[in-house]
Amino acid sequence: MRSGLALLLAASLAAAGCGISPNAVQERTGPPVIQVPPPSKTIYLLKDGKLTREPADVDSDTVESLLTALFAASSQPLGDRETALRGFTLERIEDSLNPIQRDEIQLPRTSTLTVFVKGAGTLSRPAKAQIVCTAQQDAAFEQVKIVHTYENRPPKTEGRFICGDLR
Repeated sequence: MRSGLALLLAASLAAAGCGISPNAVQERTGPPVIQVPPPSKTIYLLKDGKLTREPADVDSDTVESLLTALFAASSQPLGDRETALRGFTLERIEDSLNPIQRDEIQLPRTSTLTVFVKGAGTLSRPAKAQIVCTAQQDAAFEQVKIVHTYENRPPKTEGRFICGDLR
């Protein structure tokens, strides 16, 4: 009888597990999720030589529409705002994922936005800052590469930038 009682006790303890009934599980909250805010509908202009965010009259918050609005602002009266992009036009943009190099340590891959700008003058630091900071409102782009194209000579890569370095 003792062995039967011991067997019954062992079976009931095994069924009880750690004391939590499996059918009484309650979900309190959802899984943790990181949310990246959507890009804003603003562009960067200059006021007293410093970058300032200004609302852009665009239908969508895509980087292409924001950069189009940024370059279009150079032909508009801006009141007390300025732009260093007068005389330049936006040719196109390309989004590229940086490829993993053969001997590179496996790190998260980053997205680079390449902006092709056409114009005869020199792109100043404030002009680059306007382009880069406007584009990097979209958190998907870790860096912005600017390529300056010309009418009668080869294009020139101005460099890869992040907004914080140009402010």
